[in-house]
Amino acid sequence: MNFWNLAIKIVFLSQTATGILGNFSLLFCYLGLYYRECKLKPTDLILMHLMAANALIILSAGVPQTMAVWGMKQFLTDFACKFIVCIQQSARSVSIGTTCLLSVFQAVTISPRKSCWRDHKAKAEKYIGCCTLIIWALYLLINFIFFVYPFSKRNTKNVTTKRDLEYCSIVGSDPIGESLYAALVVCPEVFLSGLIVWSSGSMIVLLLRHKQLAQHIRSTHNSSRTSPESRATQHILSLVSIFLCFYTLPSFLRGCIALLPKHNWWLGNITPFISLCFPSFGPFVIMNHYSVMPRLSLFWLRNKPS
Repeated sequence: MNFWNLAIKIVFLSQTATGILGNFSLLFCYLGLYYRECKLKPTDLILMHLMAANALIILSAGVPQTMAVWGMKQFLTDFACKFIVCIQQSARSVSIGTTCLLSVFQAVTISPRKSCWRDHKAKAEKYIGCCTLIIWALYLLINFIFFVYPFSKRNTKNVTTKRDLEYCSIVGSDPIGESLYAALVVCPEVFLSGLIVWSSGSMIVLLLRHKQLAQHIRSTHNSSRTSPESRATQHILSLVSIFLCFYTLPSFLRGCIALLPKHNWWLGNITPFISLCFPSFGPFVIMNHYSVMPRLSLFWLRNKPS
């Protein structure tokens, strides 16, 4: 197992370093665009908040997990453990919320003029900033309540299970806390995931219809290049696939870990790795899709003093 232990250490270290580099690079790029333009496009604003949430996930989950893999076990106190988990859950919920907002906004933007969303396009652009702030405030408040809740129950004599995170251990919630968490966090996340699937599916249908209408025009030019509609469809499919895979699969694996009578070394390491894949590698998919770096470079070249 020495070889596999070393491999896991290198994989987690590389993943964490990649996530920090990708998220902070994009975050600084958006801040640079805001500094130059004094205003961001709605899509850029959503992506900036998404990168901020992903960066928090990497710092609060990826860094401690990497330190634990490299041998620093149970190095956080009980208070620090609860605080780190609070940040993790808040950032994860914000990431899901902003991804849903991005997908729905794109669906509204490309909707045809005759659709019921025609009158909402201008309003959607106007309230994007407010929506992102509401997402942050709502999930920070909800997770702060769950952060404070265990301290109010510290004198209870009920025996509760502990969840081992390797870098610390956190006491499991009582039935009331679990029910509240399911109602306030899990159910909204499932609903938001459903909205992402619905909005992305509607975009794919619209783009494919547009491709069929424009196909006879491109055929007259004998063009073998991939159409813009196909490229946009591929980008949407890749983003949604990455999101759903790397947020749904870890939940399934955690259920398997809970049902197994003995601790499985592979599942214990693969689960946190997969859960960190979207925050770590998502920025590079976004860089390829939205071309943030070239836009920032163009602004710097245009405004470069002679």
